[in-house]
This record gives sequence, structure tokens and C-alpha cells, in this order.
Amino acid sequence: MIPVPPRATPPTVVVLVRHGLTPTTGKVLPGRAPGLRLSEAGRRQAEAAATRLGRLERLAAVYASPLDRARETAAPIAGAAKLRVRVEPALIECDVGEWTGQRLRRLRQRPEWRVVQHHPSGFRFPGGESFTEMQARMTAGIERLIARHPGETIVAVSHADPIKAAVAHALGTPLDLFQRIAISPASISAIAYGAQGPVVLMVNSVDGDLAALVRK
Repeated sequence: MIPVPPRATPPTVVVLVRHGLTPTTGKVLPGRAPGLRLSEAGRRQAEAAATRLGRLERLAAVYASPLDRARETAAPIAGAAKLRVRVEPALIECDVGEWTGQRLRRLRQRPEWRVVQHHPSGFRFPGGESFTEMQARMTAGIERLIARHPGETIVAVSHADPIKAAVAHALGTPLDLFQRIAISPASISAIAYGAQGPVVLMVNSVDGDLAALVRK
């Protein structure tokens, strides 16, 4: 009799959701400053994301960055799936140090801004985190979640740059090119992590169904 090989564990699908709009989105670099909440438009975006993700079956867990805007985005998603929001520190925004709270209009005039855009692997925010540290922290956090949820589908609500870094890592894209990836407020991206490596299922989806995430 020919032995039947053991059935492989299906990949873990990590659905990455950026938090919704805040009153300062596109105007200020908030970093990890406390107290920044979703705007009314951001709350509507979070509800819309929850409706879209609610069509998926068997979400195993919903994780969020510790920051208010991420946890507020995660709340309706978890509610729709009858789960609780679980805070995961690794999903937090990049620590931008002395740039925290500064207006983007002024930051774009600084000579360092070109480095941020074109050579982020060589940049560290003054008094804060480097992009390489941020990517390593984010990907290590995702690895822990995968180990915790083998073969399951989970949601992780985070921030634009950490999600861009995770997508770039999964694609094998150098960090210096990660600024070419767009991650809009309340957008949905998804990566399947299996035995053969990651497969990017979608990036920056802001409307429509999520058929690509339905397990066959």
C-alpha cells in the first residue's frame, strides 16, 4: 500500500487593516502621540471595513496596535466576528521621535525628507526608530501571530508604514522601495503565510468584495 502523506497545514492568512481617518491624517505626523482618535469619517470607514470582513467565515482573532485609532478601527471588525480586540504591541506605529506632531508640510521641506522617501533603510527618526527596526519589529510580530494561529485567518489593525513594510517584506521588495506601496486609511491588505513562503493576496483594497480571501 502506498502511504498517504500527511495533510499539510493550510497557510495562515493575515489580513492587515490600516486604521481609519483621523482629524490630522495627511496634515500631521502623529507617530505614537496618545489621544488621537478616529474622525467621524474614520468611524464610518471602520464600520465599512467591518461589513466587508464580516463576509469572511471563521475569523480566528482580531489584533490591533495599542494606539487609540487602531483599536477604534478594530472594534467594529471584532464585534462583527463576535470576537474581542487583542492588543499586539508589535503592530504599533513607527516611533518618529522628535518629528512627532510636526506638520507634514514643514517636514517635506527638510533635506532629510528625500532620504525618508528614497533611502529609508538608511534613516532613523531623531530620537526615534529606524525604518529597518520598524520592519523587523513588524515582521517578527506577524511571525508570532502566525505561530499562534496556524492555518487560520486573522485580522491585524496597524498603521501605514508598518503595513507597507510587511507587504514589502512578503513581496521580497527592498525596504528602499517600500514607499512605492500605497496603504490608504481603512484599506485591507492580505498575505497568506504557508510552508513555501508568503503569498500576497491583495494590497490597499478599499471597496468591493473580498473573494480572494475566501478559502477554497
